[in-house]
Amino acid sequence: MALVLALAGAIIDAWPALGTKPRDARLERIQKSPQFRGGKFVDTIPRIDPDVLEASLRWFKGVDHSQPLEPLPVLLRQSADFAAVAGSGLRITWFGHSSLLVEIEGKRLLLDPVWSERCSPTRVVGPKRFHPVPIALGELPKSDAVLISHDHYDHLDHATVVELAQQNPMFVVPLGVGAHLEYWGIDKSRIRELDWWKETSLGTLRLVATPARHFSGRGLGADATLWSGWAVIGVERRVYYSGDTAMFEGFEQIGERLGPFDATMIESGAYDAMWADVHLGPEQAVAAHRAVRGRVLFPVHWGTFDLALHTWVEPMERVLLAAQSAKVSVVAPKPGQSIDPLAPPRVERWWPRVPWKKATEAPVVSSGLAKN
Repeated sequence: MALVLALAGAIIDAWPALGTKPRDARLERIQKSPQFRGGKFVDTIPRIDPDVLEASLRWFKGVDHSQPLEPLPVLLRQSADFAAVAGSGLRITWFGHSSLLVEIEGKRLLLDPVWSERCSPTRVVGPKRFHPVPIALGELPKSDAVLISHDHYDHLDHATVVELAQQNPMFVVPLGVGAHLEYWGIDKSRIRELDWWKETSLGTLRLVATPARHFSGRGLGADATLWSGWAVIGVERRVYYSGDTAMFEGFEQIGERLGPFDATMIESGAYDAMWADVHLGPEQAVAAHRAVRGRVLFPVHWGTFDLALHTWVEPMERVLLAAQSAKVSVVAPKPGQSIDPLAPPRVERWWPRVPWKKATEAPVVSSGLAKN
């Protein structure tokens, strides 16, 4: 009986976070998208999904050093830290995983904010963060817009969105994701939903939804909503955020149409050869940075949640190695640290030295790529 009650409690706790499917006028708009075919959104290149049994056995076995053994050196922040405007017109703060504050030309943009203890529909189970959030949402300066890349739990967090809604920002999201937001009480006048290559404005900024190679879903059926990256283009400064993506030809197109970028914030962790068609991995992250014509690489999607089968430090170790070989400038901030990409600091190792596998030992290469 206790088990039944516990299960019922978990379901009740998770239910609001599941969101809802697009319907009515929103669904009609989705069905007109070139990316929507056969009743769902599709990738630019067909993906090869992992063998379920093999993946399950490897997850059950796990890997050593998948989580930190000691507290991480988090920089705890407060609202006053953000009172002064960045002199260069650009400042980026990493709060862990893919949660970022981009201050650009007088505007504040919050990217994929996840403040919950777990990236999960429930507070009971699911990947738990390695470190505290560097700043309370109530201390965070008011954002002009919240940009969401897709609806997976480590990028779209129900509790965070509900609390942020009290600040009344604009939510800029890929097609279909607005259904979740409205379900959670966000007024539709505060939601802008975009297809790939479409854009909206925020003062003098252009916010452009860029293609990505990934998937979507919150347990209500896969690929009912779109996934994307974001290009933020100002009068003088511009940045690119990849969202979650595998390697594909679209990076060159993004660079040609919207680059060059002062900084690129590119997904670099939670990779594996089994799911190389939905995540980049470190070496391809560096290649994507070069393809979009980035100046400084800001690796994200690592260091906060255990979402893969590599040691937790491996993404940054391999990024640094690949970047050195490609002569790419990289920053490696601590959680909570702000970076001026126009004056990037030297990389200082704040993570421990633990074993990790090089690309030759655990290669990650997406399928379907053009052969040179």
